[in-house]
Amino acid sequence: MANSPGTLIELDTKAIAEDGTFTGYASVFGVKDRGRDVVMPGAFKKSLAAYPPGKVKMLLQHDTREPVGIWLKFEEDAKGLKATGRLILETVKGRETYELMKAGAYDSLSIGFRTVRDELDRKQGARLLHEVELREVSIVTFAMNEAATISAVKQQAASFSELVAAINDTTRKIKESK
Repeated sequence: MANSPGTLIELDTKAIAEDGTFTGYASVFGVKDRGRDVVMPGAFKKSLAAYPPGKVKMLLQHDTREPVGIWLKFEEDAKGLKATGRLILETVKGRETYELMKAGAYDSLSIGFRTVRDELDRKQGARLLHEVELREVSIVTFAMNEAATISAVKQQAASFSELVAAINDTTRKIKESK
């Protein structure tokens, strides 16, 4: 299987839940990445019908020795391939990945796929991917698509005493600055 890290996506999470669940885009349609691949709308349709989300692997940095969770849902919309997954927090790698995502150190997704049908667009200088077989979606540090970043990650709620301390600290700083 040819595995292309070619199409990386914005992990557009509004929150990563305490159970490790998150949602983002595994691929964005019509965007030429640094590998000169452009995923076209509908490219995942047959693959999604053939492979349920649980059969598509969630890896760290495309390393087949580093599974970190499971994919729960994939759907194509007007923007791209929307993915919902859950990190396995009971594992060391799953918990580390969760903490690094919350901190913003891991902020992108990347697809690993086998090309089924493509064409060369000489005008754009790009390979147009019309049909791909999705094999894995990885959480990565650097995306081929430079616009592929996490927009926000929800932190765990602070305890009441931590909130009071933060409010008191902010109030003190405001008073000192006057």
